[in-house]
Amino acid sequence: MSPKLSGFVLTSLFISTPFAMAQTSSSNVVLDEILVTSGFRPTTQLKTPASVTAVSEEALEARQAQHLEDVLALTPNVNSAKGSSRARFYQMRGVGERSQFVGHVNPSVGVLLDGIDMSSIAASATLMDIKQVEVLRGPQGTLYGSNALAGLINLQSNDPTTQPEGSLEGTIGNYNTHSLTAIYSTPLTDTAGLRLAISQNKSDGFMRNDHLNRKNTSNIDETFIRAKLRFAITDDWLMDLTGFYADINNGYDAFSLDNTRTTLSDEPGRDRQISKAFALKSIWTGHDVYQLETRLSHSNTRSDYGYDEDWAFNGFHPWGYSSYDEYVREYNTTTAELRFVSLPGQEIFNGTTQWTAGLHGFHQDSDLKRDVFRNGLPRAGRTITSDFKTERVSLYGELETLLSEDWILTSGLRVEHSRTAFDDNVRASYRKNEDLWGGRLALEHFLTPETSIYASLSKGYKVGGVNGGFTPAQLSNEQLIFDTESLWNYEIGSKGRYLDDRLITQTSLFYQQRKDAHLRGSFMASSNPADGFVDYLFNADQVNNTGAEFEFKYALDNGLSVQGALGLLQTKVKDARARIHQRDVAHAPHWQYQLGLAYDRGQGWFSGVSVEGKDAFYFSDSHDAKSWDYTWVNAHIGYQQNNWSVRLWGRNLGNQDVAERGFFFGNDPRINYEERAYYQLGAPRTFGVTARLMF
Repeated sequence: MSPKLSGFVLTSLFISTPFAMAQTSSSNVVLDEILVTSGFRPTTQLKTPASVTAVSEEALEARQAQHLEDVLALTPNVNSAKGSSRARFYQMRGVGERSQFVGHVNPSVGVLLDGIDMSSIAASATLMDIKQVEVLRGPQGTLYGSNALAGLINLQSNDPTTQPEGSLEGTIGNYNTHSLTAIYSTPLTDTAGLRLAISQNKSDGFMRNDHLNRKNTSNIDETFIRAKLRFAITDDWLMDLTGFYADINNGYDAFSLDNTRTTLSDEPGRDRQISKAFALKSIWTGHDVYQLETRLSHSNTRSDYGYDEDWAFNGFHPWGYSSYDEYVREYNTTTAELRFVSLPGQEIFNGTTQWTAGLHGFHQDSDLKRDVFRNGLPRAGRTITSDFKTERVSLYGELETLLSEDWILTSGLRVEHSRTAFDDNVRASYRKNEDLWGGRLALEHFLTPETSIYASLSKGYKVGGVNGGFTPAQLSNEQLIFDTESLWNYEIGSKGRYLDDRLITQTSLFYQQRKDAHLRGSFMASSNPADGFVDYLFNADQVNNTGAEFEFKYALDNGLSVQGALGLLQTKVKDARARIHQRDVAHAPHWQYQLGLAYDRGQGWFSGVSVEGKDAFYFSDSHDAKSWDYTWVNAHIGYQQNNWSVRLWGRNLGNQDVAERGFFFGNDPRINYEERAYYQLGAPRTFGVTARLMF
């Protein structure tokens, strides 16, 4: 599908949707209301004046998604970056980080799992027993502040049930893939319930190391455990306590000098992470005017990420080198929140306005030790240690005003005080206090009870910082500090349910202005590849993003349903000093789409097929190497009864090569270290069978 054709179809749908309610049908099939829980109060997707995608548990199951990275193709204008065994960083509408080496990363896309901030540790964003994934595009300055400049991804797990239930699910597939997930939920007393989920994923991966004669140097070996305890302390006080544990012991041997899935590394990399976290949430409804919500979370993560820099073995070539780069980090993140939400009947301003007010605190401590090894021994003078601390305290509030029966005005504001401290063993000692603000105004008009249009203005922000870990010879004083970024988002959209609730659509058009945009530059420290890269953040004067998103789902009477998503995006850097002046930013494809057809009548046979595609995009803001556009075909067929199901599934059935990450530099001694593009390739054709037993 060409971008021009996609744009024409999208624009036509946007214009025509308000008039689709004129069509009627006698169908008994009704699509369920989608309840969005990421905001200050749960509301339907129709009544959310923003571009939001909610991916249900059924959609996750149909896709056989294990990790957050597996599901984002269903969401328009969302991309992810590898450079690791699992995607750690995400981009929305062309905004977001792609990697982390020596420097500290303040994510532009927030990731929450049951209230636990996973933004810096998203490798552990498992989809085990997840009820819904919500993707909020655009700055969430009121809702979450600095960690949601581009948007927010919220993962919500299933709650304990009032009756005992459980399930056991197993998968086997090619590349020696196998996984097992066990879930059990039971009431403990009349006022308490427990839900426990345990999952283990294993795979050899799809890379082969010819030097070591191994097929598992990019293996997956992951264990996840989550327990959720819900108890009613009193009739008007409910509390959820969630505990989470992740043990990730994955390999990382992803790059080949020949850009194939065959490597020659003698020191295959690793991507390990152990995360322990808890979240405590309580809701008290004992007051006549407001509901009091409190949230507390803490996570501790230790990660060990390293790779063979030369991608070859010692002695591979007379001009070759041998080097291994290792990054060991420890994160401690704590969040606390106190929120007051008005109850029905307690609106202010003559009963027209619901209100929310709250206080939020964020603290994170990140320690790094980076070592470079030559022939297994640390290289003298190459060890880098750093300590990063950030504290944020925010006050926020939001008003939702009913201007008339069919007009609603939402206004929100967040003010934040941020304190940052950074020290390393090279030269950097950085301290900064900042006062920041963000918010939104959204006006929503209901053409009918089932059809709405909206216009919104929102502002996001992200704190500045320091490019630590480099000497003055590597990075000048002018390049050392980068300033705070702000993003203004202008958006219009429409949402509706048509054809007797068999058709749901939503469309958005947006324009974004990024001021002092955080872009990432990099260059080789010297002509010797063994000296590695200087990787740093800098401010571009302005970046403009323009685009559109369209999603629909349509259900027929005979068990068939069709759904799709389309994202269009154009970005442009405006900074005459930058080498990418007037160019797109990295990881911002001009178009993405997904179209799926499914058959499911609840019992017996079910099946589905989907097509997804993405345009080529630049890998970096410092060079012009690009990916290539692709189209994937996925399919599944299965059989289900009351308490069991079996599913045969396949992804990328056309076995297309997809570049998920790319670099441009010289690393091959056979061509005298001539600069060229190198790619981390995505998964080839994968297939397997999944069986599930429910009890």
